[in-house]
Amino acid sequence: MNWAYREWEWIDKAPYVRMIKEPKRRIRWLISEEAQRILSFLPSHLVAMVRFSLATGLRESNVTKLEWSQVELTRRVAWIHADQAKAGRSIGVPLNKEAVVLLRELQGNHSKFVFTYKGKPVKRGNTKAWRDALLKAEIVDFRWHDLRHTWASWHIQSGTPLHALQELGAWSDVRMVQKYAHLAPEHLTGYADNIMMRRISGEKNQHVFSTPRVSGKKKS
Repeated sequence: MNWAYREWEWIDKAPYVRMIKEPKRRIRWLISEEAQRILSFLPSHLVAMVRFSLATGLRESNVTKLEWSQVELTRRVAWIHADQAKAGRSIGVPLNKEAVVLLRELQGNHSKFVFTYKGKPVKRGNTKAWRDALLKAEIVDFRWHDLRHTWASWHIQSGTPLHALQELGAWSDVRMVQKYAHLAPEHLTGYADNIMMRRISGEKNQHVFSTPRVSGKKKS
């Protein structure tokens, strides 16, 4: 409406539209044991996609559409083109050892696409096989996109700082990664101890500066 008013001059005034506040959702992520349970019930082509997602944090569409021309194993990097990225800009993806080993295992399966099934590129990860694996693994309230949340949560719990995670995940706004900060409060432990030290110090001072008893005869 603002564009119609200010830029295109289609209307005389832009009406006020009250935005509905977006509800806050808890971050759903897996512990290692849960991830292993899901993998044990998945077919091999989805196992590869899930492992790669957990190693890189890439979104589902970036995984399914990944081509070998976007991967350079010697440099341990991959690229997501601007038209494939949510933010509309190209992304450089550093590949850890898990991702490199996985990609080497997949070399030769297809001349163009990285992730395939029966010789054809995989179009979706969220399939019936994925949903069946979640049921068998007894994992509830979990979506394919939560693999990205799991990747980010594991990074934070392993000590990756927020600014580095922002770059790894190609988030344009630091607020997008601050939702993971609560998963690694260890850097606040020293401050948490301050109140204990103050209490102990206060007890010692109370003992030192307590009012002395006045000696004398008791009143009858």
